[in-house]
Amino acid sequence: MFHRLQLPFVAFLLLFISHSTTSANELFQKVEPIEVATSDWPWWRGPNRNGVAMADQNVPMKWDQEHHVLWKSPIPGNGHSSPTVVGQRIFLATANSEQQTQSVLCLDRATGKHLWKTLIHQGGLESIGKQPNSKSSRASSTVACDGQRLFINFRNRQSIYTTALDLDGNRLWQTKITDYVLHQGYGSSPAIHGPLVIVSADNKGGGVVMGLERTTGKVVWKQERPQLPNYPSPIILPIAGRDQVLMVGCDLVASFDPLTGSKIWESPGATTECVTSTVSDGNLVVTSGGYPKNHIAVMRADGSGEILWHNNTRVYVPSLLIHDAHLYAVTDAGIAICHELLTGKLAWKHRLDSTFTSSPVLVGEHIYVTGDEGKSYIFAANPQAFTPLAENLIAGRVIATPAICGSRIYLRIIRENDGKQQEMLYCLGYPGP
Repeated sequence: MFHRLQLPFVAFLLLFISHSTTSANELFQKVEPIEVATSDWPWWRGPNRNGVAMADQNVPMKWDQEHHVLWKSPIPGNGHSSPTVVGQRIFLATANSEQQTQSVLCLDRATGKHLWKTLIHQGGLESIGKQPNSKSSRASSTVACDGQRLFINFRNRQSIYTTALDLDGNRLWQTKITDYVLHQGYGSSPAIHGPLVIVSADNKGGGVVMGLERTTGKVVWKQERPQLPNYPSPIILPIAGRDQVLMVGCDLVASFDPLTGSKIWESPGATTECVTSTVSDGNLVVTSGGYPKNHIAVMRADGSGEILWHNNTRVYVPSLLIHDAHLYAVTDAGIAICHELLTGKLAWKHRLDSTFTSSPVLVGEHIYVTGDEGKSYIFAANPQAFTPLAENLIAGRVIATPAICGSRIYLRIIRENDGKQQEMLYCLGYPGP
């Protein structure tokens, strides 16, 4: 079964007649449906861009090496890109610092067999000593797939580039987004909407958020951003009856029209440096960040700037989840928390035996999250009390968020062998179709 994501004709015309320098008819003719299966994970944070997986999956809560590792495949180089799963293929970004390469890798979904590897950049990487944060990498952006093309962001030669490939790894186009002053790293992932792929690159030299034609890489719209370091991806969510691109950080919460780039609203309400991808229930927007202030904040998504509540909890890197009018998070330091979304009332908190970089994923009523040392925790999305369901360990370091789709868990793990890193992609599930 496929989702066909397509703009209503009237809405499309009205938006482009009022906002675009290109004719509405010309751009409408370029719109191709985005077709992904319900069993796919086509971009960062999953099909709905909010960390929520399909509910009716037969996903294991307990796993061991003998019965639930369906395959494992070595990943050349290293990176923190999450798996993108579309059709019968898996796509990952990876980099090799010694060889000075940044690439996109394709694996077979059923077996983990390597199908192809496309070199995106050769050379142009700083020395390892100049990579300023141990949790950053040179391949932290997650591939986005529209069913026909792949889109990936890399920082190379002190600039950000977006590159498009076809599903067989052939390069289609590459567009320079902006020069980029490195601070902590770069990891913003592309977002797809209608005829466009939307990318961002906040940095101390002056950032941008930009809409590019999926077919050509041509710049359709561009919005300048403050000269501040910041790390989130642009997130497209349905808010107040319309799709909006949300950008948090740079001391702002900003909303843009995804087709035209016009600013819908902008308000103070975030700290300077954020990493997490914002979430919304359609009326409220949740932000979190970690420098110079730790915070979680919930504000109205109507442009009023009204902040309903905030606190100084440090949820800097792992993104949050909303479920049944409650907000769930796992802090970087390893505390699982649940708040009432509207009031901020703390429902419960519970310390987990790990620190966290990877973001939680909601599957039905169960939350899956993996700690930095490879221990995965499954607990109930239950506001009444913290309810643990299972713990599992696959030894290794985990930074990337897993993809959970088609009753499988795709987990990227970093192993140390004789002082050298070897990354692996694990496919976890029950044996059989």
